[in-house]
Parts: sequence; C-alpha cells; structure tokens
Amino acid sequence: MTTYANVQDNVDRAGNDYLNLRGKVVLVTGASSGIGAATAALFGRYGAQVAVGFNNNEEGAVAIRDEIRNLGGTACAIRADVRDPEAIKSLVEETMSLLGPIDILVNNAGSLIERAALATQSVESWDSVMHLNLRSVFLTSQIVGNAMIQRRTGSIVNVGSIAARNGGGPGAGAYSAAKAGVITLTKSLAKELAPHGIRVNCANPGVIDTPFHEVFSTPESMRNFAKMIPLGRVGSAIECAKVIMFLASDAASYVVGESIEVNGGQLME
Repeated sequence: MTTYANVQDNVDRAGNDYLNLRGKVVLVTGASSGIGAATAALFGRYGAQVAVGFNNNEEGAVAIRDEIRNLGGTACAIRADVRDPEAIKSLVEETMSLLGPIDILVNNAGSLIERAALATQSVESWDSVMHLNLRSVFLTSQIVGNAMIQRRTGSIVNVGSIAARNGGGPGAGAYSAAKAGVITLTKSLAKELAPHGIRVNCANPGVIDTPFHEVFSTPESMRNFAKMIPLGRVGSAIECAKVIMFLASDAASYVVGESIEVNGGQLME
C-alpha cells in the first residue's frame, strides 16, 4: 500500500509538484491590494508570470509587480477599469502581448462601492456594482475562456463572498446579489468549459483583514465579527490567496464548479 507519510512539501514520491506554476501565465484582476495583491504575489513566488490588473491604485500594483520581479520572476502591471468592456479587452490583449497565452485567470476585481439601502439606491449605483462584481467576471471569462478553448487547457478562479450566502451587512444588497451571481455563473461556466479541459471554481472569502473593511467596516464591527467566527479571528489576504492558488493548480485537477468558503467557520455549507 502506498503511503505518503514522508512526502515533503507538495512533491509526491513520483516527483510531481502539483503546485508547480513555473512558466504559467496568470492574470489577476483587482490585484493592487488585499486578496488580489496577495494572490498575485503568491503566484509569482511559485514561478508564474503574473499580470497585475488594477484601476486606481497604480502604486500598489507596481509594488506587487516589483516584488515578483525582485524574486527573479516575471510580472507586469496593467491598468483597466473592468466595468468597461473595451478596457477588459485591452487588459487581456496586453497581458497576452507581454506574457503569452493566459493559463490561469483570477477574477478578483470587486467592491461594495457604497452602502445603499433599498429606498435610496439609484439605478446607476446598482448597475455600477453589478458591472464591477458580476459583468466583469462574465466578460473577462468570455474573452480568456475562448482563447483557452483553442488550447484545450486552462483554469479560472472567481472570487465570491460570504455576502452571497447570507445577504451581507446593511446596504449591501446589490453587492450580495452580484456575488451570488458569481457563484452561479461559476457553475454554469464550469459545465460549459470542462469538456474543453478548462476548470472553473470559486473562492468565497468571509471577513478578511483587507482595505475593503477599512473602508466599509468600523473597528468595532470587525471585533464583533471576530466573536462570531469559530476560529476567533478574522482572516488574512494570504489565507484566501492560498485557496485560490490551490484551485488554480494541478492539486485541484478534479475540482470543478466548486465554491470553497474561506471564513474561519463563520458559515459552513
């Protein structure tokens, strides 16, 4: 009987390194801070060539790009407002021009944008949240997915949210609905693309210590969140990044259409 008790790190007895990303081209949207930045940096440390997508935070994106380069890796930072279909097209084209065909797409870009109650949220505000959090996933996956179909290989990881499961906090209706759409879209894309050798999955962060909560949550609410989490603390961006990298890697070669909850036990499916 085969035993792996003495296997070191992620390399099995046959020498297979299932987390080996050397040479893989990865596009991470919304990668200038928080979960996206941690994900881009982690992929870079594991040998991937990384396109760091960003919109406003150029300083953060350049810092992640340079961190990867300083470790001997290959990375570029590309500006794109993923609410704009033409910007998404340019983001993908520039990534492929600089790095080559995209092997892994991480649809991470997203934001609550603002807390808005049902009675006061405008159509424009609703649409902006939907375009950023849901439509961008569809459009980016469509362009990248079509190219992956040609090569019959690839992995797409979408980033959802615990808000998709519980409706989120006050004024998060549009955001919660958009993230629920991401989970369902993940399953639909997975069914459509799996026959072409492309896996699609989703990671759903819970309460994570990122700039997102610096903007939309108070320190008191963060302390209250921690009390409701079985692990007794909020999560970190790198803890989400590790799950995303797992889903993208060959370590998850038979995982398709799944949504993994990364929330310290706050919500268990």
